[in-house]
Amino acid sequence: MLSPLLQPVDFNNCPGWEEDNQLEAFKAFRRSAHHVLEKPYKSGSLGISFEALEPIFADSRETIVETDAQARQFFARWFRPAFIKPDNSASGFVTGFYEPEVIASPIRTREYAVPFLRRPADLIDIDDDNRPAGLDPYFAFARQTRDGPVEYFDRQAIESGALEGQGLEIAFVNSIIDAFFIHVQGAARLKMLDGSLRRITYAAKSGHRFTGVGKILLDRGEIEPENISMQSIRKWLADNPEQAQALLWNNHSYIFFREAPVVERDLGPIAAAKVPLMGGRSMAVDRLLHTFGTPFYIHAPDLDAFGGKSFSRLMIAQDTGSAIVGPARGDLFAGSGDEAGEIAGVIRHNADFYVLVPRSLLGPSQ
Repeated sequence: MLSPLLQPVDFNNCPGWEEDNQLEAFKAFRRSAHHVLEKPYKSGSLGISFEALEPIFADSRETIVETDAQARQFFARWFRPAFIKPDNSASGFVTGFYEPEVIASPIRTREYAVPFLRRPADLIDIDDDNRPAGLDPYFAFARQTRDGPVEYFDRQAIESGALEGQGLEIAFVNSIIDAFFIHVQGAARLKMLDGSLRRITYAAKSGHRFTGVGKILLDRGEIEPENISMQSIRKWLADNPEQAQALLWNNHSYIFFREAPVVERDLGPIAAAKVPLMGGRSMAVDRLLHTFGTPFYIHAPDLDAFGGKSFSRLMIAQDTGSAIVGPARGDLFAGSGDEAGEIAGVIRHNADFYVLVPRSLLGPSQ
């Protein structure tokens, strides 16, 4: 049953629907359609089930779509939009994320000394079946010891050497600031000193809660609220090197990585939906509420970071994140590299969310 938070409307209620270039969104949708042949997506709790999406995925694998008009016809044939009523707010909200690109060394040197680490052998998954008494229910990871699971080392402990000597290092960069923001994004392209291109992506984390250093700087009055962005946070860290490390250690969460292939340079990392992300068309959502592969039409009239015009475009749910909580909350993937970072870093905008609901869930007249 569809959640009452989803209020069916018509496509002409979606501002800019006819002007959106939807061929790229169809390509992103079809990548999910091919992935589900290997493993279905779990259904979200708001009522758009994988079973309802499955025949649409199947049709997308067979249908020839070569133009924006054909893509728009495909989505209109199978779906009807529904406005998502936000929880306890007047509108939805979008932020942005991207895949950083940074120069890296395969070995530790005097200049390149900040490592990215693989998942340690003693880091185990935790759930209600093996959670020891007293361990914060938030923790999904823990450290296995002879006496049972305990809280894992936090960022300060790891960066102070708690895991030294285990051979976990994948590569090294020359900046704790670059490394920290790669942890925040959960993936990166590494431009190796020999000219090769490698990719790292999320493998696991220490389990601790994420603490945004931007909020700390706001609370301290170091940055004015109207100026807060990834760029302003990076600038403050660069301008205050003697305070940077202590500030970053306020975020106890630490990310472990794995290497991943760079199959198509124009696409981003393989994310939670197990397909490569597409800049400007892939979006992270609350995976408990929504089903991966679901199309969303996002209207954020004050957001002009993409192409210099008001943001109104079709996005595909292909990732998630611990900070992405709620029915009308999304994180827009901006792409890879510095230019994408400039876009992602300033996205903090109110937005209207229209989820595309399979017509089979709305009855024969819909």
